[in-house]
Amino acid sequence: MQQPVILITGASRGIGAATALLAGEQGYAVCVNYVRNRDAADAVVNAIVAKGGKAMAVAADVAIEGDVIRLFETLDAKLGALTALVNNAGILEQQMRLENMDAARLQRIFMTNVIGSFICAREAVKRMSTALGGKGGGIVNVSSVASRVGGSGEYVDYASSKGAIDTMTIGLAKEVADQGIRVNAVRPGVIYTEIHASGGEAGRVDRVKDAIPMRRGGRAEEVAQAIMWLLSDQASYSTGSFVDVSGGR
Repeated sequence: MQQPVILITGASRGIGAATALLAGEQGYAVCVNYVRNRDAADAVVNAIVAKGGKAMAVAADVAIEGDVIRLFETLDAKLGALTALVNNAGILEQQMRLENMDAARLQRIFMTNVIGSFICAREAVKRMSTALGGKGGGIVNVSSVASRVGGSGEYVDYASSKGAIDTMTIGLAKEVADQGIRVNAVRPGVIYTEIHASGGEAGRVDRVKDAIPMRRGGRAEEVAQAIMWLLSDQASYSTGSFVDVSGGR
């Protein structure tokens, strides 16, 4: 029986790295995708291998279609048939109100967060679909509670990109439900990861945590547990669904 194979985009840090480590512990061969930080990606791979797992790192920018195609072809050649995709790669930019955003910023956000996820999902479906000769599989999209609350005053563009991911999750789930593929999403709340520094406020979690019903920020490992549950047989009748990992927010 072939070892299950998982691809996690943006897996060199944060939620992606935590998910890669957990997948390795659960017996998956792990493809750790990254854009620039080779050292961080290699550290994730080495941690998986050190525990007896199988992993590799592949550089690819999900905002570039050619990179995505090469990423999947590399995985095919080196790890075998894809079992699971985690669409985790995502970016945000400096906290800003909408009236100050330019089109270039919006294009960057939507190319990575939305179009990148669509293209990765497309390539996964081509490989997993029982209608196309595959053996089925699972896709988990990493959305955000921002899709529900809107990101006003800070990240309306990021929040809107995650709203698109929510809709894609529902639509794609219905489209491939009879082809052996389940598509679900997690919506993290305020999580302790490096992404907040990209928005110009590394300490954002501590600033807002008292407004969260549980009065704390979340950990990347808590989100990873939800992702891996959605990919497991324990979630075999769940598709087009969402798990909020947000402390009640």
